[in-house]
Amino acid sequence: MPGKPSPGHPPAFWWLWTSSGLSNAADGVLKTALPLVALRYTDSPAVVAGIALTLSLPWLLVSLPAGALADRWDRRRTMLVANAVRAGALLVLVLAPADEAASLGLLYVLAFTVGTAEVFHDTSGQSILPQVVGREHLDRANGRLYAVEVTANQFVGPPLGGVLVAAGTALALVSPALLWLLAVAALLALRGTFRPVRGDGAGPTTLRADVGEGLRFLWRRPVLRTLAFMVGVSNLAEFAMMSVFVLWAVGPDSALGLTEPGYGALATAAALGAVLGSLAASQVTARLGRTLSLALCVLVAAASHAVPVLTTDVLVVAAVWAAAGAGIAVWNVVTVTLRQRLTPDHLLGRLNSAYRLLAWGTMPVGALLGGLVGEHVGLAQVFVVATALDLLLLLCLPVLRERHLRAAEREVVGDAAPAGRLAVVTPSDAG
Repeated sequence: MPGKPSPGHPPAFWWLWTSSGLSNAADGVLKTALPLVALRYTDSPAVVAGIALTLSLPWLLVSLPAGALADRWDRRRTMLVANAVRAGALLVLVLAPADEAASLGLLYVLAFTVGTAEVFHDTSGQSILPQVVGREHLDRANGRLYAVEVTANQFVGPPLGGVLVAAGTALALVSPALLWLLAVAALLALRGTFRPVRGDGAGPTTLRADVGEGLRFLWRRPVLRTLAFMVGVSNLAEFAMMSVFVLWAVGPDSALGLTEPGYGALATAAALGAVLGSLAASQVTARLGRTLSLALCVLVAAASHAVPVLTTDVLVVAAVWAAAGAGIAVWNVVTVTLRQRLTPDHLLGRLNSAYRLLAWGTMPVGALLGGLVGEHVGLAQVFVVATALDLLLLLCLPVLRERHLRAAEREVVGDAAPAGRLAVVTPSDAG
């Protein structure tokens, strides 16, 4: 059940927080369970890897139209339908009798269906928050949301998924369905309407025109455009390193000499740092300011890529990874909050989807870069390239000085202020 509301957090926020935690726990379970379930039907690496590819493919294919629709539809209802679709797809798969080949085909269909629903759910989820808490409390609200998402998705979901697959395929698929249904129940308690109100008085438009409007809004705002570029480069660097890091870290002949459980523990250090960083993000930015906080986030990311080459002390690497996890959390809280504050409510879905497209679109490019450099030049050089890409981002910081951020916030206040409050109705009026 949701906790007691603190100042600035209405009860509605805690229902959204609860639903987000349940949804992310289901995500964590399923993304661990699906490849393990596929192994029961095939030992082909390409076929198993295709499950993960199919699950993430909708972010490239439908994120822009999903953002446009999030700015047309009631965002709460979109999240309700998306979670219901994900739960229903799992239950259909469990009940459908099929042979081995058909089961693999159904797994692919399930992965694409769940991935598509995730795009709609997450785009609406980031866009609904200013309507729930108001723009003045976004720092702390985003921090608490990110904390429960990381905890559920990275700490609770993956080990639970492994245990459930060992207990039985049906149980591994039914459990996330039940979690998504519980998330639906929490969202049903979030009463009100959350359809964005267009502030421009425009009549009906096409989906293509809506997508174009969102992309133009992003391009014409230097702060948002710079942040979008930075997150794309940052994710490219991260995936370049992580695509080959297991070869550097695991095995008796590797640089770090870790076992597989040791590698998992190292990853847990980053997740733990992310949880702590998300809870402390608002205090960090209040003390250091947003510009310096973002600069430190870039520096610890660069350090996490450089340190494994400089030392084989696993405890040092784990400590730096924990700091990098905290930095990622602070970065996300600051930048998501800025996006929500700098974007009028009727454009927020499209802005968020453009961000997600860029962030996820650079990941496969980074993985390809890491593989090619690691294969033809060397693993250590991958870390050097990733570190250099991170450090180049420091050149973007002059655009993100505090006076520029405040000027951008003042520019949009007149357009954004009414949307977060007027969109929510009282429980007696809710449909």
